[in-house]
Amino acid sequence: MFRLALHPHIYTFTTDRGLAFQLIDDVLDFTGTSASLGKGSLSDIRHGIVTAPILFAMEEFPQLHAVVYQGFDNPENIDIALEYLGKSHGIQRTRELAMKHANLAAAAIDSLPESNDDRVIKSRRALVELTQRVITRNK
Repeated sequence: MFRLALHPHIYTFTTDRGLAFQLIDDVLDFTGTSASLGKGSLSDIRHGIVTAPILFAMEEFPQLHAVVYQGFDNPENIDIALEYLGKSHGIQRTRELAMKHANLAAAAIDSLPESNDDRVIKSRRALVELTQRVITRNK
């Protein structure tokens, strides 16, 4: 089996950037429109997938556990979950967690050994910019 050995900082970068991307995707599933997402808004919850915003809402509103446990085959449960999500800080906390991971990804690139090679410098800058775009994307 072929194994690619990654520098630990590159591994950290890819992991944290990927987490930031997924967390923003979770937010956009609740806040984006079908046209901008390329998929139906609320797609995850309609498929019974509980993502970070709902998990954070469950921390604030323990009664939401029962709704999640029942599942989302019943549209009323989706409405109830959305109501609790709207009252919670679930979206905000998910964005904050995504930002934390984006910052960790950027820090991993910044902690690579220094180089005077212009291509390396440009590549690193592009990776850090890519990480920030993950946070600011709207689709």
